[in-house]
Amino acid sequence: MTPVSEPINWKRNLYIAWVGCFLTGAAFSLIMPFLPLYVEMLGVTDPRELNMWSGAVFSITFLFSAIASPFWGGLADRRGRKIMLLRSALGMAIVMALMGLAQNIGQFLVLRALLGLLGGFVPNANALIATQVPRNKSGWALGTLSTGAVGGALIGPLIGGLLADHYGLRLVFFITALVLLICFIMTYIFVEERFKPVQKKDMLSARQVFASLTKPRLVLSLFITTMIIQVATGSIAPILTLYVRELAGNIQNLAFVSGMIAAVPGMAALLSAPRLGRLGDKIGPERILICMLAVSVLLLIPMAFVQTPWQLGTLRFLLGAADGALLPAVQTLLIYNCTNQVAGRIFSYNQSFRDVGNVSGPLIGAFVSASYGFRAVFGVTALVVLFNVFYSWWSLQHGPSRIRLPNE
Repeated sequence: MTPVSEPINWKRNLYIAWVGCFLTGAAFSLIMPFLPLYVEMLGVTDPRELNMWSGAVFSITFLFSAIASPFWGGLADRRGRKIMLLRSALGMAIVMALMGLAQNIGQFLVLRALLGLLGGFVPNANALIATQVPRNKSGWALGTLSTGAVGGALIGPLIGGLLADHYGLRLVFFITALVLLICFIMTYIFVEERFKPVQKKDMLSARQVFASLTKPRLVLSLFITTMIIQVATGSIAPILTLYVRELAGNIQNLAFVSGMIAAVPGMAALLSAPRLGRLGDKIGPERILICMLAVSVLLLIPMAFVQTPWQLGTLRFLLGAADGALLPAVQTLLIYNCTNQVAGRIFSYNQSFRDVGNVSGPLIGAFVSASYGFRAVFGVTALVVLFNVFYSWWSLQHGPSRIRLPNE
């Protein structure tokens, strides 16, 4: 048995948490390519109703995740982060298996809501690593960890589509459940945490959590920044394939080209996140955040004027390289500005804002494109991110005090 005096092997925890985030990201995205087909298989055949129900079952997971995240964050601060990882992985595995047995759209909708309620592996993994890693390595560690979920989300749709084509839709849910069960077992065996449970009476209330922060307004601005990042990412998702078709015409391989253009930002983020995270550890995550937000604006504007899919793909690759640094930079700033005692709830509140962005981003994109055309979506998104540049800069400069980095 490892002596108590021996420090926790945070690097091993980081690698195992990375694998867990990868498997979780893959598990969630495995079913994305055929979600509307599964809704149709459950009896929704009218085209208009199919669109409505497909949107509902997609969004409801994020909606309920936003509601549940603060509760799980409080429990993580009371009981520990590892047990939250185990709870999330096992709970999602059971729900995924039940989805494969769903007999009607009502059951499926309830299970998608339950999936949101029981989720939270990635934010709890972030909280676990953030509270164990040396502060001067936080940017690199959280940047590296972010590539796990991104990598899983990239490969998941490819594998899910292949499995659905060859073995049927229902089997993919059972395979997804198995993947999450493997994630549970790995976390149980290999992740180490020494956490002294806190009595409920000793827990801080939500108001006391924010009162304990030295820069509560800055932390709130980081939550809003997270939401805007997801709004900007999600606003383009509903119109991407249609925009590619407008640029390329009715090409035979439209799905392949659209899929590649959808995937390239994630590929770029895989490459950039650890490197920019390490750079942030040297020059400050606030500088990385502001610079990459500004770069995002400069890349979004020309997307409204591209003439070919490949021009769009190139710009989206560069955008992904910039975006790969944003959420890790926000998470690093959060851990710099809160104590380990409340880290679980701070990260869970941040996850709630992220989920709100995940829900509202596609709705905004769909509304703008329906009213003003596809190209207007990029202009509106650029304006939203530009607002975030100035808002984040103002918050970082004019908070109660400047960010104090570990080496200052």
